[in-house]
Amino acid sequence: MKQTYAIIGLGRFGGALLQTLIANGQDVMGIDINEENVNDYRDIATQVVVADAQEDDVLRKLDIASFDHVIIAIGHNMQASILATINAKDLGAKNVIAKAENHTHLRVLTKIGADVVVQPEREMGERVARKLLAPNMLNFIELSDDYSMAEIQIVNPAFYGRSIKDLNIRKKFGLNVIAVRHANEVIVAPEASYTLQEKDIVSVVGPKDMVDDFDQITNQLN
Repeated sequence: MKQTYAIIGLGRFGGALLQTLIANGQDVMGIDINEENVNDYRDIATQVVVADAQEDDVLRKLDIASFDHVIIAIGHNMQASILATINAKDLGAKNVIAKAENHTHLRVLTKIGADVVVQPEREMGERVARKLLAPNMLNFIELSDDYSMAEIQIVNPAFYGRSIKDLNIRKKFGLNVIAVRHANEVIVAPEASYTLQEKDIVSVVGPKDMVDDFDQITNQLN
């Protein structure tokens, strides 16, 4: 479904968001105080504006409250990030997503009302570390402090030819198998009778520690 986005801050993070959203058919306005950054996206974005989001009158004139999503992607200037977030919320922006540089910044953005706060560098670092520690965990999504979802490739021969029911994954690990990818086929909500095969990729959801345990056991070679 087509939605409208305002991205405040067109550095690497904001620029990547803008390009991806546009590539997926969304309406995106890019806003940055730096004219050079704005010029980089004039031929890509739906609209780009040179403006200082620290000024509430500026965001009011841009009708920031009319956008479905407002993303505060300002880089290292925490003051600008905080003021832009306050202004967007005060003007009635519906869904404000703000980028935090560190934990203190995250706490401040949360306290002033950002609907979602992200730390892309931290999240990417964790993703890379997890990939190094668990090379067969192809994807990992943190759903909360305690629960996660992961795609895990089965390389342990002890799992081959055994059904989901026989392996008793839910009882042993507290995990729900929500999909299995076999070759080019994706089986959503597989039957308990489904038999795992070599290099199947299993999508599971459940407690983080159980996801890690399941990953370790399914990746043992003997």
